[in-house]
Amino acid sequence: MVCLDEQSKQLTRETRTPIPAAPGRPQRVDYEYERNGTVNLFMQFEPLAGWRHVKVTDRRTKIDFAHVVRERVDELDPDAEKIVLVMDNLNTHKTASLYEAFEPDEARRLIERLEIHYTPKHGSWLDMAETELSVLTRQCLDRRIPDRQTLTREVQAWEDERNDAECTIDW
Repeated sequence: MVCLDEQSKQLTRETRTPIPAAPGRPQRVDYEYERNGTVNLFMQFEPLAGWRHVKVTDRRTKIDFAHVVRERVDELDPDAEKIVLVMDNLNTHKTASLYEAFEPDEARRLIERLEIHYTPKHGSWLDMAETELSVLTRQCLDRRIPDRQTLTREVQAWEDERNDAECTIDW
């Protein structure tokens, strides 16, 4: 079983060099920043195994979603007969997205490997990937991150540490 969700992250650069922390005084950061675009984070979380994978993409389109699903089926779970996929009702989270991204035979092959369950309207909190995104935001992304490379490196370090700790959710 895999829970899937996504969130966007604004990338921001410092406009002035922060003043380092000193004994008894925290680091000082100027309120001004330079906006440096946005990226999307796809969170895939296996709550019973305590394993998560985060993919950073430039956008959150149907095509991006379809490629994340194909990666799940072909690379992350190639031996699974069926993958139970839990998602919210976002407009990109439809099997039609697979048909827009791939040839019909390929889309059908992927769909046949999936058992999809949607959370109820106003019940997206039932998707544990949303909980993991909240943890990721609080533990890793709650500061200014200047570019995609830095964000990808930070998210990978968080993912590795959290997977090594086998942080599970009592669902």
